[in-house]
Amino acid sequence: MMEEQIQETEEKPHEPPMTAKEELSEFFRTALIAVVLALLIRTFMYEPFNIPSGSMKPTLEIGDYLFVHKPAYGYSKHSFPFSFAPIEGRIWSKEPQRGDVIVFKLPSNPRIDYIKRVVAFSGETVQVREGRLYINGQIVPREPVGLQRIDDQYRGEVTPMEYIETLPGGVLHRIYEENDDRPYDNTELFTVPKGHYFVMGDNRDNSQDSRAGDRGVGYVPYENIVGKADFIFFSTNGHARLMEVWKWPWSIRYDRFFVQLDPVRDDIDAEEPQSE
Repeated sequence: MMEEQIQETEEKPHEPPMTAKEELSEFFRTALIAVVLALLIRTFMYEPFNIPSGSMKPTLEIGDYLFVHKPAYGYSKHSFPFSFAPIEGRIWSKEPQRGDVIVFKLPSNPRIDYIKRVVAFSGETVQVREGRLYINGQIVPREPVGLQRIDDQYRGEVTPMEYIETLPGGVLHRIYEENDDRPYDNTELFTVPKGHYFVMGDNRDNSQDSRAGDRGVGYVPYENIVGKADFIFFSTNGHARLMEVWKWPWSIRYDRFFVQLDPVRDDIDAEEPQSE
């Protein structure tokens, strides 16, 4: 009769359960790591912004939430929370391209963030005459798409004409124009100063932008740019309050999730002037 051989295995002693104090300490350590990582990502890579007004319709709707890409143009002091970084000018700088949608600090009040589209660089001239945009004396082409019915946050339903506008260099994007005789449809001739940009909203008759001069946005200094608007990650029509959970599924604009905000470039080989 064969004897069964029994192999003894060494059992590792069980670790004693954590005390309540140790569990609390572990929780705070994990939370601190998560907060630090989130702050690093927000500071150096992507920062979320929401759209509170209709000045960039039809590209951006009220209730859109988007990510701004911080490294797109390098970093300035305004790339960091509360503009605290001791940076003069920009580091690792790269120029915006015409047609880019940018987030920047309002020159007259850097505590306020604005979002507009770059239409002209330093040294270029800009003028609006009878609703038509002229850059360096040349009219910017636009093709009508058709009348649109949209809700204005102050006036209710309005019916602007939608156009496809083609900026110099073959940059195509959509704009709204209600008519060609609004306050900013006839402007002085602007010459963009060195190190600055001329920006405009896509909802042309409902946008405070560089056309308003120092009363509005004015010219945007390169240093004031926070980053490039990259893509929409969430959107809501605002019809559901925070506590109205049952309305959430019908207030979310699912079709706007992950919409890219880069303009269409019809002629990528076209030479573009660079900001001086």
